[in-house]
Amino acid sequence: MPLQGVCWLLCCRQGFSLLGRDYGEKEEEESFELRNKDDLTPNGQSPVEVIHVSQPICTANGTNGVVVSDAADEMKSLILEKNKAALEEEPEILVKGWLLREVRGNWIKQRRFWFVLSQDSLDYYSGPEKGARRLGTLVLTSLCSVIWPDKQTFKETGYWSITVYGRKHCYRLYTKHFNEAVHWACAIQKIIDTKSPVQTPTQLLIQDIEENKFNPEVVEHIYQHNPILKYTQGPLYAPLLPFPYGSLEHTYHHGKGYGSLCEEAVKLFNGLQQLESAHDAVPIIQGVLQTCLDLRPLRDEVYCQLVKQTSHTPAPYTAAHLRYWQLLTCMSCTFLPGATVLKYLRFHLKRIQNQSPESEMDNYASFICEALEKTKCRECVPSWEEIQMLMSRQEMLCMVHYPGPGCCQLYISSHTTANEVVQRMQQRLGLKDSKNTFALYEQNALWERPLSGGALIADILTSVSNKECESKGQRKLWFKLYCLLDADSISVESIEYLFLFEQCHEMVVRGQLPACEEDLQTLAALRLQAIVGDFSTHTPCPPLDELFPGHVLEARVLASQVSPATGCPAAQRFPAGLLAGALWSHAAAHKQKAEKNLRLRSRVKEEAAAVTGAILERWRGLAGSDRRDSMAAYLTIARQWSGFGCTLYEVDFYISSTGSFSQKLWLGVAAGSVSLYRQGEAEALESFPYGQICSYGVSDSNTFKISAGGRDMLFETNKLSEITQLMNAYFNATHLQRGKSDGVKIHDGTPTGFRHPSAPALLELPSHPV
Repeated sequence: MPLQGVCWLLCCRQGFSLLGRDYGEKEEEESFELRNKDDLTPNGQSPVEVIHVSQPICTANGTNGVVVSDAADEMKSLILEKNKAALEEEPEILVKGWLLREVRGNWIKQRRFWFVLSQDSLDYYSGPEKGARRLGTLVLTSLCSVIWPDKQTFKETGYWSITVYGRKHCYRLYTKHFNEAVHWACAIQKIIDTKSPVQTPTQLLIQDIEENKFNPEVVEHIYQHNPILKYTQGPLYAPLLPFPYGSLEHTYHHGKGYGSLCEEAVKLFNGLQQLESAHDAVPIIQGVLQTCLDLRPLRDEVYCQLVKQTSHTPAPYTAAHLRYWQLLTCMSCTFLPGATVLKYLRFHLKRIQNQSPESEMDNYASFICEALEKTKCRECVPSWEEIQMLMSRQEMLCMVHYPGPGCCQLYISSHTTANEVVQRMQQRLGLKDSKNTFALYEQNALWERPLSGGALIADILTSVSNKECESKGQRKLWFKLYCLLDADSISVESIEYLFLFEQCHEMVVRGQLPACEEDLQTLAALRLQAIVGDFSTHTPCPPLDELFPGHVLEARVLASQVSPATGCPAAQRFPAGLLAGALWSHAAAHKQKAEKNLRLRSRVKEEAAAVTGAILERWRGLAGSDRRDSMAAYLTIARQWSGFGCTLYEVDFYISSTGSFSQKLWLGVAAGSVSLYRQGEAEALESFPYGQICSYGVSDSNTFKISAGGRDMLFETNKLSEITQLMNAYFNATHLQRGKSDGVKIHDGTPTGFRHPSAPALLELPSHPV
């Protein structure tokens, strides 16, 4: 029996020599063990075969006295599933021929070699004759990759190039013939595709833990005898998970200076270790999260590294060690790992909770478990404030404004969506029973956009913070009316009436309420009476651009510049003199332009003063009216427009189906129909009730298409998603009110499509052509 055990141990050490990870060319192993098949588990159950792998470390003298060939070095650190086919003594040659290979460190940049492709490797020789010296080998595995020939390289060098990446080597090969380059690339890629998946020691151990997760003694034995699974103070020299060699998935981030995935994985582990001694952990955490956001394949790797660094820690309750848990908390609220790593992570968290109940690690593990149930992939890296809150497992404060001077502060988590905030705001403001719908908007002084129901508020706040740093503008979240389904049911006493009043005034100031100048002046006076009260010379008056549409003022100024005699703008007439127009000097022209601008600004001030005076005069006449009456009178005038309550979008309407001619119009989306207006005109050119609309959606990158009444209408706009989202919301709200379910709903509660019962075609998703 002793002799049999020794033989078994020798076989194990030989058979699992491939488990050593590549942490440098010179390395030694701390330990290497394999559970003996004859050993019984302590509970008397059938024996379980367990693989034990150790983490190699660099030796002090830098050598271990072992010399391996290139081929052996290529296979090192890989665990391949055994091929059923027997190995042949002489591998079958699939492709062979002369190619040029790029040689570095030589004055000859490219040299000619005889290349031979077999089922297992790409070799090159000094010549085609039998017995020629083999000069190099690139072992082909499932992690190898091939870069196909491209025209740019051919234009620069005159050769078609293919690049083959291996674990240690990279072959850049050249030929003058395109078909030959494609033939080699296809053949090599075909070999790579037939290879069995490569697994690392960490992956094998994760599988072993999953298989034995209900046997705590076996799992503990795996951890005790495999340092690769446990905390280490030493550096990591290779990733814990396999990555394609020379992967180009990250090249679109070349401006950020990323290397290969393997290199970035090692750098991330070094960054993780700096958390223990860093004065401020937030920049390091943000850097790790940003890398994981940019390079998606590294997310599972970072999770595995964090599980490793939080397992069997020498000082688990110190602040330095808790930094790993804080980063793991931020990761769990930002990215979800793959299915296999997620199972491993959940097992690790449960194991920590069982080992250290009522501890800080237990608290972090519980928080992370809850986060993993809610996390969606984030679009932005968490802000400094959010990371601080996550490190202490707290929620953030979010400021939400609503029409009028009011605002609410809400506590939100990393998982709070816009829909959840809308529901909380409706409950807080007493709007749960309203027949109209509400939404969150992102707004600044120049524009606003509605947020989709599933948008994460944490991402919006982060993007708002970043944009404010860049543009120094003020961006806010607003809670506003979205679909005005029943304006008549709004009580004058309710806060919803204030919403309607404020949002109607926003349309007036933007010039989206067609009305004559006298009505606009009356609306401005009613606005002053509602927000300020009775006229007084001591009361400050808001700026004119907050009361009156600017385009009307500009139209008055331009009209005053027209020459009564010729009907042409006076500024465009040439000065008197036969040759004056031809002999103007550049300086004189520049001076005249400056004088023209000065006169124009002067005219704008004069017209603004005249309009302000007219508004103030009307304001004096409203003395004694209370706020409620003023708001009601304001909305009464606004309701005279047939399109009251619709949302207007500026579009280019194509007259012909070929798009040869277009004109700028307003597309009005309302509760009952979609209408077309000439800008500034009150009457609709055409109106399409929803019952007549067969389909609608995105036709291409900037074109919206509506099919109604047997016609297809195309509109060019940069508000594609907003128009589609609003029409979906109206369709959905209409069917909910009617008790029908014709709309196909998506996760955020709005339908992605609608088909009228008599319509011949079904609306496709907005992201696809109609």
